[in-house]
Amino acid sequence: MKKIGLIGGMSWESSAVYYRLLNEEVSRLLGGTHSCDCIMDSVNFADIESLQHEGKWEQLCELMQRKARNLQDAGAEIILLCTNTMHICSDSITMDLNAEFLHIAVATGEAIRAKGLHKVGLLGTKFTMERDFYAKILYDTFGIEVVVPKEADRERIHHCIYEELVRGIFLENSRELFVRIIADLKQNGAQGVVLGCTEIPLLVKQEHVNIPVFDTTDIHVKSALERSLNS
Repeated sequence: MKKIGLIGGMSWESSAVYYRLLNEEVSRLLGGTHSCDCIMDSVNFADIESLQHEGKWEQLCELMQRKARNLQDAGAEIILLCTNTMHICSDSITMDLNAEFLHIAVATGEAIRAKGLHKVGLLGTKFTMERDFYAKILYDTFGIEVVVPKEADRERIHHCIYEELVRGIFLENSRELFVRIIADLKQNGAQGVVLGCTEIPLLVKQEHVNIPVFDTTDIHVKSALERSLNS
């Protein structure tokens, strides 16, 4: 088993899910008392949020790069960034990194391709929905077209993530908002929907909608363990 390094804390709500899923999946695959060989370096999300909304991405990328180096120095062979948005910094993270960095959009693209889908909706922070770092990988690498909600709904989703989900607040009316937005994406041709923020799967499940849901946290974990256990 290769040691997995986690850059966490963005938010701790979803980072805790990463840790739980890694250990549950190892136990399921290997049985007995097996658990995941992993290590986490976690940040203060308040600092991250401030820098994001101030547009200080260079500082954020430098921080993510340091965290990846810390994990590599601690013996991590596979590194996961436990958030979708901060994959904006993936080029900085992988610069001169010897450990394998598993990009969450690559893992998600593999899962979408396995389902045979060609057009998906993408939900996440405004940074994820409005910048091309995520959609470009899905299209260029996998030929998957991405559609996003209209501007007003992008604002609503972004507000829900930062004011509710990262704080552990899960409201029924917010779930209904997401379900309605997903239905709109389906009307615009989306065959499935990427929950491209690791907090969204804490609120929205497959049972709530009638098109395939791609839980990026679960996908990221399973892809990492496939590499960890089968390498």
